[in-house]
Amino acid sequence: MYFQHSTAMWAAHPGLVAGVVRAEGVSAMAEVGEQVARFGAIAAERLTGRTESDLPEIQAWRRTFAAMGLKPTQYRCASEALLRRFRKEGELPRIHPLIDLCNAISLAFAVPVAAIDLERVTGDLTVRHAEGDETYETFSGEVENPEPGEVVFADSAGRAHARRWTNRQSGYSAVRPGTSSVLIVAEAVHGTASVDVAKLVQALSDELTTTWHTTPASALLTPTTPRFPLT
Repeated sequence: MYFQHSTAMWAAHPGLVAGVVRAEGVSAMAEVGEQVARFGAIAAERLTGRTESDLPEIQAWRRTFAAMGLKPTQYRCASEALLRRFRKEGELPRIHPLIDLCNAISLAFAVPVAAIDLERVTGDLTVRHAEGDETYETFSGEVENPEPGEVVFADSAGRAHARRWTNRQSGYSAVRPGTSSVLIVAEAVHGTASVDVAKLVQALSDELTTTWHTTPASALLTPTTPRFPLT
C-alpha cells in the first residue's frame, strides 16, 4: 500500500511540494490545548493588518484552483477556509485532538493539512484526476461522484477520500474517536514550499511524538520519489 501523486499531477503542477506523515497509536485521549494556542498565535500574528487572501501560500492555491477551472472564492483550499473562520471568530471548534492539532498547524503555516484514517483506505491512495465513477461520502453521509478530471484522493476501491484536491475531505475516512492509524498530508504550491513544508512536517512529527508517544514516519515527495508506504 502506498500514497502517491500520479505522474500527470506532477507534470501539471511542477511547483507542488507534498509532505506526508504516518503515525500509529493516536487516540482521542490527549490534551493539545497548549499546542493549539501556540500555533494559533503564529497565525494571528501573520493575519495582523491583512487577510488570509494576502498570504503567498493562499494566493498560490487560488491561482492553482483557477487554473483547474474552479472559482477560488467558491472553492477554497482547506487552509484558507480555516484561516478565514479563525480570523472572523478568533478560534476554531474543537473536534478531536489530532484534528485540532492539524488544523492549528495548518493555520500557522497557511498550508492545507489532511488527516486520514488509514483503516478506511483500501489499497493504494493516489492523488489523481477523477474518472467520474469514484464514490465520495460527505460528512452528512450523502454519496457523490466527482466530476471527470477533478483532482481527488482515490484508493484502489475507487473511493474518493477528498474532492477538488485540497478543498474537501470525505467524512468516510475522517479521524474519529476510534482512529488509531493515520496518514497526514500537507501540500503547498507557493515559492518557498519546499522549505515551509519540510518545517511543517518536522513540527507535526515532533508534536505527534510528544503528545501520543509514537514514532511517526515522514517524507517529502518529489516526481522522482513519489511513493510513500502506508504499512
